[in-house]
Amino acid sequence: MTQPITLYNAKTKKIADNKIITGPNAWKVAIILEELKIPYTIEYLEITDLKKPPFESLDPNSRVPAITDPNTSLTLWESGAIMEYLIDTYDRFALLSYTSFPERYHVKQWLHFQMSGQGPCYGQAVWFAKYHSEKLDSATERYFDQIKRLLYALDKHLNGKEWLVGDKCTYADLAFIPWDKGIPRISGDRAGELEMEKDFPHFWKWHAKMMERPSVKKIIKDKEDALRKKEAAASA
Repeated sequence: MTQPITLYNAKTKKIADNKIITGPNAWKVAIILEELKIPYTIEYLEITDLKKPPFESLDPNSRVPAITDPNTSLTLWESGAIMEYLIDTYDRFALLSYTSFPERYHVKQWLHFQMSGQGPCYGQAVWFAKYHSEKLDSATERYFDQIKRLLYALDKHLNGKEWLVGDKCTYADLAFIPWDKGIPRISGDRAGELEMEKDFPHFWKWHAKMMERPSVKKIIKDKEDALRKKEAAASA
């Protein structure tokens, strides 16, 4: 019997305007765990505990997510690496992946696009739009433009396609969900300038379809529940 994997996530935190936030990357991993029905538990860590033992000995970068898998005695950090490991180890029937060439590498291509493009740009966008100590119009303009560029790239590719690669949803498709769901907040004061369904119809159809998956619905609820618990504790 498969023993539960431990997924390390950070508790939500207060920054800048006293808003409580939580990052999206651990939830990317949780969606894959749910999709593949892999037993797991989430260990929530205080932000201050990320930069000291024992977590620092697991991840020298002191960021979440990380996992420990007792079934293989593996500790791993970085969400993309974790997702690929889960696929290689537990997706035995290729439910979220391909074993064929070139599809296998095209899926990796899109995961790397999410990791190197979407994640960093969206992260900088929300920082300068919501949390930086001073308003920098040049920074907010730059990263808002990057959001539109990335959405355009996805929309262009998805024209005439249901999924990023082939005829099924893969782990690369699902990797985009946690950040894309946050676009209204990430865009800050300029969110009203994005008419997603009109401006990026192929992207929007793809995104909406994934939002209906049971695994995605569950993880979104789990994230919202964790946020509410932290807010309740903070106001008590």
